[in-house]
Parts: sequence; structure tokens; C-alpha cells
Amino acid sequence: MIKNRRAFIVGLKSLTLSKKEIIFLKKYRPWGIILFSRNISSIEQTKKLTNKIKKIFKDKKYPILIDQEGGRVNRLSKIISFDNLTSEYFGNLYKKDKKKFNIIYKLFIDKTSYLLRSIGVNINIAPVLDLRAKGASNVIGDRSFSKKKKIISKIGDICINYFHQNSIGTVIKHIPGHGLAKVDSHKFTPVVTKQLNYLIKNDFFPFKKKHSYFAITAHVIYRSIDKLNTATHSKKIINLIRNKIGFNNILISDDLSMKSLKDDLKTNVIKTFSAGCNLALHCNGKLSEMKVVGNNSPKVSNFIIKKTKLFYKILS
Repeated sequence: MIKNRRAFIVGLKSLTLSKKEIIFLKKYRPWGIILFSRNISSIEQTKKLTNKIKKIFKDKKYPILIDQEGGRVNRLSKIISFDNLTSEYFGNLYKKDKKKFNIIYKLFIDKTSYLLRSIGVNINIAPVLDLRAKGASNVIGDRSFSKKKKIISKIGDICINYFHQNSIGTVIKHIPGHGLAKVDSHKFTPVVTKQLNYLIKNDFFPFKKKHSYFAITAHVIYRSIDKLNTATHSKKIINLIRNKIGFNNILISDDLSMKSLKDDLKTNVIKTFSAGCNLALHCNGKLSEMKVVGNNSPKVSNFIIKKTKLFYKILS
């Protein structure tokens, strides 16, 4: 039952569930689980892992997420190589030859979706809708489709639609836009100084009118909107995401163990929910930290239950 879960997502340590992790999942009942390369050695092994998770929750549609963009973000590297198939490659192809793009991009998403379904994953943390900017950190780089906002927006729509056709949910990221960040938010706190009008017309533009069931927030401070808090912890920016950008589905924090956030983990979890995020994400698989997240995450809201049920409808 979705209503018995708590509003957070966690990673796991290894290729199989440990006894302590099983106890944790049964006690804290997270809304979902996220997989990384450390959890994947083969299709068969990963399918066993995800089946075990779904069995614990008695839910064949239990949310299991993965970051599988292609290019350098490839959690399936032990199964298949997508090294050259970056978002930048597809963005350039779209500009050059839309017909060829449509054929190759559909094949790419169909193949990705087939592999995700084969290992028991039903949500992909893609597409990246961040606008590529000159002089920015390479943390986004070729993970962006383009320097042109309309190309990103269009490919984003296509990506979401193709994944939904393949019974895979999508998570747009990093809302409201990570492209101008001059440092990597895994290690430092990026501060964007551009004015609100500029941001709405440019970096925030690709996230508008997206029919994704999920979005992940940026651990970025937008100084003209909120001088102190990253988007994840800013009521002002979450309100802007809801009202100006118009994203009305489930909002997930980026990983709360990233160094961009300066408070202790408990505070970071509490601030995530008080700002207006629906789900807290914690990725490193450290059980002691997972317990802090679990203890400070509320039960799922009626909003999350309703939206999760809508997402379940696309799953075959």
C-alpha cells in the first residue's frame, strides 16, 4: 500500500540486500529505491535484487529508479556501453537532421527502456533539461542537449513521451536549471547571480509545460530569488517551480548527501520538506544516514499517493 510509505528514496550498498537493509526497508518503508552501478553486475542479478525489493513491499509496481542518461552517466556500464550517446550528440543530430534524429533517438530510448524493464526498473532520472552555458562547470557539459533553450525543450518532450510509451517514468532535472552553475554541486554550493527575468526567459524555460511525473531539484542558490537557500531548500523557488514554471507533479530533492548542502543531514531533510519538496532523495547507501532520513521524513501525503497512482497507470 502506497499510503503506508514514507516520503523518501534511498540507495543500497551492494549487489544484494543485506539483512540490515531488509530490516530497514520493512521498518521505514521508503516510497522508492534508487540503483547505481554498485548495485548492478548483470541483468539476472539486478532482476533478483529488484524482485526482492518488490516482494518486501508486495507491490509489482514499486518505484525503482536509476540515473541512466547515456554518455558518461551510464549505470548499466557492466551490461552495455552508451559512451558516445550523449545528450549533446542527440542535440547536434536534432539540429542537423530531424528525421535521422527521430529514428536513432527512438531506438536509443526503446533499447534503454527494454534494459530497464529487464532489470526491474520503472523510473529513469532523465532527461537533463539544463541549458548549456559558456564558462559553467563541466558537471553538466555534454549531459545538456544544447545551448538553445527551444531545442532542449523539444527534445525533452520527445524523451518523456518515448519513455512513457515504453512504460518508464521520467524525472526531469535539475529544476529550475543547473546550467549556469560554475562549480559542481556534488562538491560545492553553486551560486547563480543572473536576474529573475533572465532566468525565466532562459534557464527555466526548458522545464515549462513538461508532462513528466517527477522532477529533481537543483542544489543551486539563485541569488536574485533567495540569497541563502539552494532551490531544494527554498520556499520561494519551490513556489516559482509550481507557479511560474508550472510543474505540478512529484518534486524530488537532489541527493541530500551532496556537499552543496551545508547543514547536517537531519536539518537538510527537514528543510527539504518545509520548503515544499515531496520526496527526499539519499543515495550513498550508508545505513546510519538512511535512518536519519527515514526518521525525519513524513508519511506520504495524499498528493503523493494520487500522483503515484497516476504514474502506476503507465506501467505495463
